[in-house]
Amino acid sequence: MRKLDPFLLSLIGAVTLATVLPCQGIATTVLEYLTDACIMVMFFMQGLKLERRAIWENMRNWKLQGLVLVCTFALFPALGLGLHLVAPGLMEQSTWLGVLFLCCLPSTVQSSIALTSLANGNIAASICAATLSNIMGIFITPVLVSLVLHRHGVWSAQAIGGIAVQLLLPFLAGQMFQPILHKWAHRHKKLISITDRSSILLVVYTAFSHAVVEGIWRQLSLRHIATLIVVDTALLVSVLVVTLLVSRMAGFASRDEVSLILCGSKKSLASGVPMANVLFPASAAGFVILPLILYHQIQLFLCTLIARHYHNKHLADV
Repeated sequence: MRKLDPFLLSLIGAVTLATVLPCQGIATTVLEYLTDACIMVMFFMQGLKLERRAIWENMRNWKLQGLVLVCTFALFPALGLGLHLVAPGLMEQSTWLGVLFLCCLPSTVQSSIALTSLANGNIAASICAATLSNIMGIFITPVLVSLVLHRHGVWSAQAIGGIAVQLLLPFLAGQMFQPILHKWAHRHKKLISITDRSSILLVVYTAFSHAVVEGIWRQLSLRHIATLIVVDTALLVSVLVVTLLVSRMAGFASRDEVSLILCGSKKSLASGVPMANVLFPASAAGFVILPLILYHQIQLFLCTLIARHYHNKHLADV
């Protein structure tokens, strides 16, 4: 069984700290400014890390790349909306809000590539797919959130400005400085990873502090959380099955099949937490990111099992 990774334990710690000692008063204002700054730094670093060359070199495999984008930005929202339509009373409305937001997010980069490597999949194609998904997600996710949730306030002038200032401009700046700072970023991957994760933890703590003040734990019992875990798992398993069937129908080689399954089923915690902070009011952000935090660990656990299966299959074939 896969052990809990240190980052997940840190996320649990941030939620626990917010529950026991939520920030209030002037501390909330200070943390909100600090959170905005950290989000900008994190997207600047993402701009430094994401290589445009990896995208252009693998765009020729348009069928694979297109299917990953369809799974990420069409299949997931359709499944989420369908499940909500069939069983709207299964969870609280605020929890459904988080699940539907989760369905609109881009794929992950780091874990998709790492697990593709473990599974002996098409690493270059996964780099392209995950990178393209994250770049497009900056533009597509807010639109999807507005359409899926029917929340016109999400796509307001203020939201557009927040996305431009906190997410898009820092990302573009990182891309501009990539020729100069790429080698530095490559040498300091560990430092950048610590910065990214620290930023996410700060956003989670701030968001959950607001949620605790709003009474999140009075509204969500252990039964509600268990139901949420089942819903997250059902979404992931559904997409895993669909991507497997589609890859077989498309006649993909095993390496491309791995890339479609592992990239098309993932959702990015690193992008989702900052986006929730920008797109939703502070009182709702904690409710929105809870399904994503749970999904993050579920996807790591199940996708690691799948990657190991493909790895063992490859060894047996050799």
